[in-house]
Order: sequence, then structure tokens, then C-alpha cells
Amino acid sequence: MRRVLLGLAAGVCLLTALPDARAQAPAKQPPAAPEGTPQATPQGTPQTAPQTAPQAAAPQAVPGFWDPRRRPERPDLSRLTVIRFLTETDYPPFNYTGADGNPAGFNVDLARALCEEIKVTCTVQMRRFETLVDALTSNRGDAIIASMAVSPQLRARVDFTDPYYRVPARFASRKDAVMPEVRPEYLEGKKVGVIAGSAHEAYLKAMFTDAELHGYPNDDALRTALRKGEVDFIFGDAISLAFWINGTDSGDCCAFSGGPFVESRFFGEGVGIAVRKGNDVLRQALNWALFRVWEKGRYTDLWLRYFSVSPF
Repeated sequence: MRRVLLGLAAGVCLLTALPDARAQAPAKQPPAAPEGTPQATPQGTPQTAPQTAPQAAAPQAVPGFWDPRRRPERPDLSRLTVIRFLTETDYPPFNYTGADGNPAGFNVDLARALCEEIKVTCTVQMRRFETLVDALTSNRGDAIIASMAVSPQLRARVDFTDPYYRVPARFASRKDAVMPEVRPEYLEGKKVGVIAGSAHEAYLKAMFTDAELHGYPNDDALRTALRKGEVDFIFGDAISLAFWINGTDSGDCCAFSGGPFVESRFFGEGVGIAVRKGNDVLRQALNWALFRVWEKGRYTDLWLRYFSVSPF
């Protein structure tokens, strides 16, 4: 399960309010992964114009996890009368409380789009992240849309829709040392910073064996090392790195090098919407609606609204 986030629980609000602000940077760390040697192939399916160079202001690349050749059939939606979404309180830009006190963020807007596609009344309740699964299993909600990473442990308790995004890993470097492509042989002898004990470190140890790894205790220390030139590259969560690169804390020092890495053995299966075990009616309805929202371009519009620098 993704790291626990603390915050004050809010009440139930109808999905009517638009987000009033853009969030800063999420601080999300994937769980440590088992040792192994997967294929070191950067992956990602851009839906719009892909990045031509890994600069901070590069053209956006929007991830797509749906195959247009595998369009799902429209399920029977007549049994759905209301969907009670559960989300967390403070994980911007995915979930946060808007200026008007209503739930806002990428996940909330996506939930709204799904409800419009299914044509059903929906509500959203904000709760502390660590309480969400218990609230779902005790029937205090119908679906969790809270950037919840799919894992075998969670699959034992809930069912998930298809992934609607992933958290890729990427390299960042100073702007005067950007590489369009990063391969293991390119980093031979290079100093690469990474969070000690993370899945990112495990991946580098398995795949970039000739790089000189430097472990850091947290994101702040890691990014400071790159900004000061103590390391040549850093490797980490591309979503939080994207916000750092585009924010004031970076001092406009740095940019992405190379493309995204989404090897599931290290970086997880992706993020899905959780429903109660056996609730196939709702799960299939949400899968169908996710495909429709993507097919119509609404997912792309939503992604571009929240991510000014693409993590992909």
C-alpha cells in the first residue's frame, strides 16, 4: 500500500466543484521491490505529441493505458443508482481540499468524468488514507479513487479496475548535461543519486551495475546533491521530480534525461480504483467508463491540466 498520509477527514460532497488551485509536488515513494533482473526498457504510451528532448519545457507526453483495439463492451448499468467514492485528504495534485472546502484534484475530476459517462449520481468523501480500505470493506463507500497502488497484499482485500496511471521512474540531470536517452553503458563511472533502500535503488543495482551509486535519506537531500553538482544524475519518482523541476525549489537547474521506466517488478502494477471484493458490476462499469473517458480525449485534457511537466 502507498505510504500513509495524515490529514483531517472531511464530509461528503457532491462531485460538482472544479479545482480552484494547482498543487505543488507529491512526495510519493514506491515500496521496495524484490531483487531481480527485468528488461531495462523504458516504457510508456504517449497519446499526444511525445517529448523530443528531455527539457523542462518539453512538449507533453500523456500516458495511455488503454488499447483502442480492445474496446470493452458496455456493461449493464441499470443496477447502478449511486457511486460513493472515497478519497484521501491531502495528496496534491491528485487529492486536496479546494479553496471552497470541497474535494478537488486529478482523482476527483476523473471520478466526476466517470460518473458523467455512466450517468449516475456520485458523491466523494475525503478520509485519511490509512482508513480508506476499512471504510470500503465495511460498506461506508463503494469505490476508492486515491492514487492507490495495486499490490498483491491489497488484492487480497479488494478488487481493482484496470490501471489509470503509473508512477514511472526517471533520471534527472543538470541542464548542461541532459541526455536524450539513458542506457546502462552511458552511466559507466557516473555518480547517480538515489533514495537509499528504495525500489529505485534496487533497480539501479540490478540494471546499472557500472554506475557509481550514492544513497540519500530523503528527496530533499537527493535533489540538493544534484543541484550542487555532487552527483551527475538522480533517479526517482518521476511525478514528484516533474513538479520539482518545474518549481522554484530547483532553481531552474535541472531537467529530465532519457525517458520513463515502468518495469512492474520494481515500480508496481500501476494505480487503480478499488472496489469491494466480488463487486464486478461496479468494477466493469468503471473499466468501461475509463476507456470511454480516454477515448473521447477527456483523460488527456485532465492530465494536461494538472501536469505542466510530464513525468512520461
